[in-house]
Amino acid sequence: MPDPQHVTYLQAIILGLLQGLTEFLPVSSTAHMAIAPQLLLHMDDPGAAFSAVVQLGPIVAIITYFRNDLVRYVKGIVRRPDPFEIPRKDIDAKIGWYTLLGTLPIIIFGVVLQHKIETVFRSLYVIAASLILLAIVLFVAEKIGSRKTSLEKITLRESQIIGWAQVLALIPGTSRSGVTITAGLLQGLDRESAARFSFLLSIPAITAAGLFELFKVIKAHEIGSNLGPYLAGAVVAGGFAYIVIRWFLGYMKEHNTNVFIIYRIVLGLLLLVLLHFHVISDHNRLQTASLPVNALVRLASR
Repeated sequence: MPDPQHVTYLQAIILGLLQGLTEFLPVSSTAHMAIAPQLLLHMDDPGAAFSAVVQLGPIVAIITYFRNDLVRYVKGIVRRPDPFEIPRKDIDAKIGWYTLLGTLPIIIFGVVLQHKIETVFRSLYVIAASLILLAIVLFVAEKIGSRKTSLEKITLRESQIIGWAQVLALIPGTSRSGVTITAGLLQGLDRESAARFSFLLSIPAITAAGLFELFKVIKAHEIGSNLGPYLAGAVVAGGFAYIVIRWFLGYMKEHNTNVFIIYRIVLGLLLLVLLHFHVISDHNRLQTASLPVNALVRLASR
């Protein structure tokens, strides 16, 4: 197996900073991590090993931020083992169960679509289109959402619609927080509640995905001599992710998401321009296009 691409401490810190800033905002961290290495650092994608280790930072950040809530929700789940027989006043049990049940769709589809996620969906053209299309849907959600429902009053049906919407986050460029906040607004949640439930849904989702990817790279010995820079990137990502979580929940109390809508559209259009003029290359698309050829070669060699 070839050695993973060497990543310097400076590159790891810059990418970790970017990961932390974008992980929980509705702007797609995947899009930024796909563009930044080529555009800013003149390097290829740092690879799955780097992503797996750096992802630990935001995971620790969000668990730390919601630690008290998570303890209450876990106690609620233990107290009410039947998610369909929860008294209306037991808010902790309700939110705990709704979060777990809402996570199941993305886990199931993540396993089923793993190959496409790592190949076809990684195209920068797909990312650009996703940035723009989700921005349009988010704009519609802002216009038609009633924003009258608080998180404490969320129903099982509403929570599961948001959970199923989270499956769209498997398409790079959509943004996991972007699709869940959009779905929350469309279900009538107020902005802060939509953001908070989005973050709660992210905890089991990104933790499971992050640990799974970390297990794969450790098993394949892909980290190599890059452990130091990787950990530095993870620490930076975690620190900035914590700041963003705290800031964003406060921001959503008083503001709409228009700034993120505009940003997504501008970034998507910019990405298309950069691709058109070959400022950056769609390596993932090229690798995907070669997959059938590689398969034929392997078949012919049997």
